[in-house]
Amino acid sequence: MTRTAPRHRPEPLHYAAFTADPAGGNPAGVVLDAAPFTDEEQLALAARLGYSETAFLTADPDRPRGYAVRYFSPLAEVPFCGHATIAAAVALGERHGPGEFLFTTQAGPVPVTVTGSAADGYRATLTSVPATVEDAAEADVAEALAALRWRAEELDHRLPPRIAYAGARHLVLAAATRARLADLDYDFDALAALMRRLDLTTLQLVWEQDAATYHVRDPFPVGGVVEDPATGAAAAAFGGYLRELRGLTAARLTLHQGEDLGRPGVLTVDLVEGDGRVRVTGRAVPME
Repeated sequence: MTRTAPRHRPEPLHYAAFTADPAGGNPAGVVLDAAPFTDEEQLALAARLGYSETAFLTADPDRPRGYAVRYFSPLAEVPFCGHATIAAAVALGERHGPGEFLFTTQAGPVPVTVTGSAADGYRATLTSVPATVEDAAEADVAEALAALRWRAEELDHRLPPRIAYAGARHLVLAAATRARLADLDYDFDALAALMRRLDLTTLQLVWEQDAATYHVRDPFPVGGVVEDPATGAAAAAFGGYLRELRGLTAARLTLHQGEDLGRPGVLTVDLVEGDGRVRVTGRAVPME
């Protein structure tokens, strides 16, 4: 009888994204060769790691520096994840040198550029799929506020609720004060039910410090995580939201996230004139 040799399954790498400090930013798992893993094994590994997402990469034999990428939270697969993209790109840059990579995701193609060096550290810039924005129904916003235990008068009405997309869907809600944003204590099950019904990946909760600087938080109960510490997909969607709301052509935005969780991170969002996509840049470092 012929026996099939067991498939070697590489160990996941552990990175913190949108930070130069392993104790900051958003932890992500990265598997650089996902070919030996079944769908069920990828989900099980993501659940075991417990990070908000783990990226699984499979090299494209027909495209140098091209990879098919899938993202799993502890509970489910998601179409796109920004922080795990940044982490995976930096991991590739450390092994193959800086330059251009192309990630093929369920949301579409995501070009990534890695810059830096081993001495100075690496950063990556992802270019999202084209961003879109749609109105949020009044009843859905009311349901979200109830689950968050926020009052309508605590919102900043200069930044009205919208559903924004740049690879994944996010409901944008703006707090009128930094204190309101800092005090996050929500109904996990109620918010998860609303998000599943609206096909949302996170809520993008924001507070505007000034026209180019924002503090953000992202509840992620549909992924089995109370809060995502730094959220690149939501940052890209928020860039598209601001471009449409304020008629921006070119702009650079700085998003601060994770401070209220003790894992501060910084996300840089760039809007380029004539391009409906959004660029998100950040550092990433190994956690071990």
